[in-house]
Formats: sequence, structure tokens, C-alpha cells
Amino acid sequence: MAGVWHAAWGFRRDRDEVEGKRVDRALVRRVLGFARPYRRLIVGFLVVIVAEALLQVIPPLLFRGIIDHAIPDGDQRLVTVLALATVAVFVGRAVIGLAERWFSASIGEGLIYDLRVALFDHVQQMPVAFFTRTQTGALVSRLNNDVVGAQRALTNTLGTVTSNVIGVSITLIVMTTLEWRLTLATLAVLPGFVFAARRIGSQLTDITREQMEHNAAMSNRMTERFNVAGALLMILFGKRDTETGQFAGRADQVRAAGVRSAMLMRSLILVLGLVAAIGTAAVYWLGGRLVISGAISLGTVVAFAAYVQQLYQPLTQLTNARVEILTAFVAFERVFELLDLPHGVEDRPGAATLTAARGEVTFDHVTFEYSRGDAISLASLEEEGVATLASASSGPVLIDVSFEARPGEMVALVGPSGAGKSTLVSLVPRLYDASEGAVRVDGHDVRDLTLESLRAAIGVVPQDPHMFHVSIADNLRYGSPDADHDTLVEACRRARIHDLIASLPDGYDTVVGDRGHRLSGGEKQRLAIARMLLKDPAIVILDEATSHLDSESELLIQRALADALEGRTSLVIAHRLSTVVAADSILVLDQGRVSQRGTHAELLAEGGVYAELYRTQYRDRAAEPA
Repeated sequence: MAGVWHAAWGFRRDRDEVEGKRVDRALVRRVLGFARPYRRLIVGFLVVIVAEALLQVIPPLLFRGIIDHAIPDGDQRLVTVLALATVAVFVGRAVIGLAERWFSASIGEGLIYDLRVALFDHVQQMPVAFFTRTQTGALVSRLNNDVVGAQRALTNTLGTVTSNVIGVSITLIVMTTLEWRLTLATLAVLPGFVFAARRIGSQLTDITREQMEHNAAMSNRMTERFNVAGALLMILFGKRDTETGQFAGRADQVRAAGVRSAMLMRSLILVLGLVAAIGTAAVYWLGGRLVISGAISLGTVVAFAAYVQQLYQPLTQLTNARVEILTAFVAFERVFELLDLPHGVEDRPGAATLTAARGEVTFDHVTFEYSRGDAISLASLEEEGVATLASASSGPVLIDVSFEARPGEMVALVGPSGAGKSTLVSLVPRLYDASEGAVRVDGHDVRDLTLESLRAAIGVVPQDPHMFHVSIADNLRYGSPDADHDTLVEACRRARIHDLIASLPDGYDTVVGDRGHRLSGGEKQRLAIARMLLKDPAIVILDEATSHLDSESELLIQRALADALEGRTSLVIAHRLSTVVAADSILVLDQGRVSQRGTHAELLAEGGVYAELYRTQYRDRAAEPA
């Protein structure tokens, strides 16, 4: 019965993915490349499969010996010997079964480990544009579901197919040797297995696909509603009844599909059981007549009845072997599809290491446009229903930008939304690479430096700093893992956040919550500044660090930044122009070009975009109620 269950589940694979496909030889070679470190384990795995198949055909022969020889001859010693031999065979099969499971688990878990580490490492090196386009859930699924599916291709699917082929071959050889007419009777009902499995199995496939879609929709709803932002929205809008009703609708669809699936599964098991019973009855009918005629012995019929069970189960599974194998390799294709996606930004051969960075930043006639969608992402990782990716660029975002920030200087970037400010600063740590021109740090083209040494010299405080769901201390140590507690305290004092942390019940061991939601915007900003100070970079990038803060938080952060930026080169994106009045140089970006540059006083005297922005903000602040 276990074999019938296995066969039934096997037919639940989605045939649409493998329709008209063949196993690609290049894919097989690549899979074997990943499996090469486990070749000795694979050989051991195959050896125990063969041993198990050989042991499986022995018990019916022992039963035959008891019925045909030991009992008729009254040989009690032979009965005992054959009975003990039967027990020994089952013990041997149990031991070999454990060995097979050990080999299978060692190969499978090792392969999962290798693939996951390879994917995780590869994804870490992808450009930011990849993550802005990719659905996080789809990406996580590649590292979980597809990796496990790829592992099953080697251990479960191929192992089962190999075991079934070997088992069926050995069983048929023994059966044919014993009595060829009973062998034909046994095989005569096989078309009934194939017909039942294909008809009911195809319906199971459709229902399984439907269940997966409903489950995915239900999971999506829970994921969106149960993160902090989603839960807050539900609470504020008071939509509990509506949300519960919609969720109940999804859950009801899952329930209905589950009932239909259970009934079809039971029907398949009953039909396969009926066909197997017919085959067994045919063996006894024909075998009984042959025994009566004296053509064969009674023990041979009993042995054949046992072989029927050993034969039908693997034969039923093998009827779906092609779909099983192709479906399993689909998982490998999806894993390799992601592994083959180019990084876009990576070290050049012979890249130099930036040492003792001074912090000089130069933009030399830089033009930049984002890469085409098909060059940085996969359609299967993007929004559901998107079949293709854009094959053309949307045009330049930065056009012929040139400026210099000398060591220790502050260069402010201002301008309307969409002018290219954030894109410009992202070229310094090579989140993207310039399409034309060059970005230089200390006279080196950043593309000629190793990414590790370049980014080690740069600290970033973004507009909305990200905090992991760990303690404050762990978040602070992300950029400086070896920092001791006193160093953390000193950095937090300089960032004007230590007193707040010290007032918390758990102090630096306080867990900040999902994305730092237990902290206010100003508190996260000051923690981000402290994290940057621990890194101690030569260049600091501030991306509108005070744009959404209240006046009190802004004042604290400005004081923290005054200490943090001392002696460092800083590129500051400013929404509130009051924060960059003291900048050594201000660049006004408009539609990707530098339209104005100078000090605050020079730009006010010059008029134009900067003066208009400043006057507008001044009037707005003056109009605010006291």
C-alpha cells in the first residue's frame, strides 16, 4: 500500500512544465558537476539499492522451499532453517534500508547546502536594480523550494526510478525463470494500472495546481497583512470583518480543493488496489490450474503471489518515470537560471585594493542610464503575470556630470524629485556603474578597485535606515563585528543616542523589532549614524537623512552629524536646504544635469532654481504655526 501511495503522489506533479521536453544533456552534465563531490556516496547509494533489490526476491523463494520441500518431507530442521533465513533476510533489508537512507540523506542534505550557499552568495553580489525588480517571496522560494526540488532530483526521484528499474528487472528475471506463463498473467493487468493512474492522476494534477494557487494567494494575504505596516493599516482602518471575510473565502477554496483531492486520492488507491487484486486472482486462478495439472508446484504459486505485490508497485511508479525525472530537473533549471544571471557589478581582473583612503571623490563627465530589465532580472522573479522583461533602456538619468569633492569637504546635492541625486551618490560605492565617464576615489577609477576595499571606505546613512530584527548591539556591530561594548557606547554618545539606549530595560540588548519598528525615525537615524561611526569611513553619503523628522529630532541628528562628518568627505542629499547652508559646495541637479554649483551665498546671489527652492522653503517655515 505504501507503494501505491507513493505512486499516487507522484502523479500530482505538474505535467504542463515538462510537456514536450527532453532532458538536456548540458543540464545533466552540470547537475553531475554539482554531484561530483558526492560520487563515492552515490556509488554506495546505488550499491545498497542493488543489494536491497536482490534481498527482496529471496523471501518468496524461501516460502516456496518451505511449502514444496520442508513440509511435504516433514523436515522440521529445514522449516526452522528457512524460517530463520527469512527473518535474517528481513533484518538484512532493514539494515540496508538504514544504509540507503543515510546515503540518501547525506547526498541530499549536502546538495541542498551547496546549492543554497552558492545561490545566497550569488544573490548577495547582484546589483541593487535586481532587488528593486524582484519579488522577495519568489527569490526566497528559489533558495528553499527549488533547491529542495533539485535535491530530490538526485536522491528521491532518480533514486526511486533506479531502485524500481533494478527491482522490476530482478523480479521479472526470477519470475520468468520460475514460470513464464504466470509471468505473462501477472503482466496482463498492467494496462489497467496505467489507465487508472493516467486518468485519475491527471485530475489530481489539476486540483493540486489549484490548491497551490489558492494557498499562494492565502499566504500572500497573510504576509502582507501580518507585517508591521500591514497590521497597522488594518488596525487604523478597522477592516477586521472585511479582512476576515476575504481570508475565509480563500481558506474555503483551499478546503474545497482539499476535499476533492482527498476523494480522488482515495479513488486512485481503490482502483489500483482493485487492479492489483485482479492480477493476484489471475495468478491464483492460472497457478491453481497448473498445480492441479501437475505442471508446477504449490510453492511456486505462493511465491508468485508475493512477487505480484513486489512487481505492480514499482511498475506503476515507472509509468510516470519520464514526467517525474523531467519535473525534477525543472527545479535544477530554475536554480541554474538564477546562478547564471550576471552580477553586473563585480571586480575587474587585477583590481587594486584601496588602502589608507583620503576621501577624494571626482566625477569626470559621468553619464548613466539604468540597464535593461532582461539584463539584470528574470521574468519568473518579478510580478506575477509578467511574461517578458524590458529589452530597452528608459534613457539617461545623469548626463555629463562633473565635480570634485576634496578630502574633508561637504558637497551637497539639491534639486527636485527625480533629478538624479540618489542615483549620483549610488555610483560612488558602485551600486551601479557609470555608462560613460568615470567616478574616481583618490584618483582611482572605482571600477579598478576591489568592491570590498572601496565599500569599506564609504559609510551611508540612508533616508530610512534598515534595522535587522535583532538587538541594538547586533545592529551596531553589523559594520564592525569586533567592536567591544565600550566602543559601541562611545559611537552612540557621538551619535546622541546613548542616553536613550541606556534608559531602555534591556539597554543595548533591546531587540528593535521588524525593520526597527520599535524605534522612531529619529532614533533609527541616530543608530545608523552610530553604525557608520563604528565603520569609520573616509567618505560619508547622507541621503536626505533629516527630511521626514520633527524639529527636535532634526536638531539632535544635525548635532550628531556635525561630529560624524568632521574630517570626512561627505556627499549630502538635502531636502531641507537649511541643513546644507554650511556646505563647501552645493550642486543643483535638474533633469540629470548639474544646472548650478557654488556655495549657499553664491547660489542665492545667482538666483535660479536654488534661490527659488530656498525662498519657497523659507516662506513655508515662516507660515507654520508657532
